[in-house]
Amino acid sequence: MNKSIGFAAITLFALSLQAAHAAVSPQEAAQLGHALTPVGAQAAANADGTIPAWTGGRPKAGPLTGEFPRDDQIDGDKPLFTITHDNYQKYADKLTEGHKELFRRFTDYKMIVYPTRRTVSFPDFIYKATLADAASCKLNGTDDLDGCTLGFPFPVPKSGAEVIWNHKLKWRGDSVQRYNNQFIVQAGGDYQQTKILEQAKFYYANEKSPVPMKQGQGEFLRYLSQTLSPPRVAGTFILVHDRTGSGDSGRAAWLYSPGIKRIRRAPTVQYDNPYEGTDGNQFYDQVDMFNGALDRYDWKLAGKKEFYLPYNSNRIAGDRTKFRDMIRSHHLNQELPRYELHRYWVVEANLKPGTNHTFKTRRFYVDEDSWDIEAVSDYDNKDQLYKFQEGHLVFAANIQNATTVPEVIYDFFSGRYFITAAYNEDKPNDLSLDWSDEYFTAGAVQKMTTK
Repeated sequence: MNKSIGFAAITLFALSLQAAHAAVSPQEAAQLGHALTPVGAQAAANADGTIPAWTGGRPKAGPLTGEFPRDDQIDGDKPLFTITHDNYQKYADKLTEGHKELFRRFTDYKMIVYPTRRTVSFPDFIYKATLADAASCKLNGTDDLDGCTLGFPFPVPKSGAEVIWNHKLKWRGDSVQRYNNQFIVQAGGDYQQTKILEQAKFYYANEKSPVPMKQGQGEFLRYLSQTLSPPRVAGTFILVHDRTGSGDSGRAAWLYSPGIKRIRRAPTVQYDNPYEGTDGNQFYDQVDMFNGALDRYDWKLAGKKEFYLPYNSNRIAGDRTKFRDMIRSHHLNQELPRYELHRYWVVEANLKPGTNHTFKTRRFYVDEDSWDIEAVSDYDNKDQLYKFQEGHLVFAANIQNATTVPEVIYDFFSGRYFITAAYNEDKPNDLSLDWSDEYFTAGAVQKMTTK
């Protein structure tokens, strides 16, 4: 790869393209696999070598079931240094506003920084499809895609909305079943736990039969969750069908409540409506760091910048850590997360006039190598930092994708924090299952509840 193009040049190049929402030129697409990685990250190291060049990431390895995140070489790394309440100002230009707020509030908060490892890779068919999408994929408005198939739709992004769509349509395998343990943690450290079983089938980024995104059509996800515990919410089912578009045209959702014993349409399963069973600590559009329609915001691509964020976080995500070991007063047990220096696209979402949402402004930090959203600073309508979302990124070599587990939402008003997507004490993700389309229907869910 030609690694001679510097960080500043790539950033300025991307920013110069923000005005349009059309596919990139052949010359721009030709950078993929050379100055840019096959999915659009800068291939070269940074100026001082603290971020290395991308050399291909980790190869595919392991079965589709039974795999917790682990890499003996990476997990054996020694820390480089620790950022603390007393020295965080020295690193302030590489810290998100949410992390700076945690340092300001809590004298025991810290970030243990490790060598940067660019482990993320994707299957070859994703690379080939991404190259094709670069020349054909377009975004109309904020939620209608056209001419996109299988790969990352916008590897050379021209707008903030395009970056978010890369996150939404990333390769995750054809389907997955996972356990999701959630914890509402009070300021003093007391907590309550909810256990959910989640199943999803991915239609757009699907190796066997990808569904293309065309203007006005294109389903990309079906999702079903079943709450297993505690008893007061056990037996709740949420079913979601996601496709391009906003409002009812973009999402169809259903909710089964054991109290009324029937499944019904649930148009509130989106935006800033509280997710069932979270006591208001997570909105529906905070699941997976962000999901759902983009139409209530104007999306600005603010550029690319280096930050210390959780990366290769195998220790806190894997089966070597118990749930109780994660939880401390005010914040996570900061002995467990691994932080690295990486480059992130910064996207700012500002609430459109005439629309409403609890968050007036949201600032997203999106990893250049994986297109995963790793952090979000959420501001209320008085421009106060209300919540901060932090995702702990791990690379799954068995399917060649990256994801964030666990994810944490800090509430700076209440003093609580919320952990979600933890599966340490359960079975690992199962990527071998293959459900029919009919499995993800309201009728099928109703039958499940009567067995």
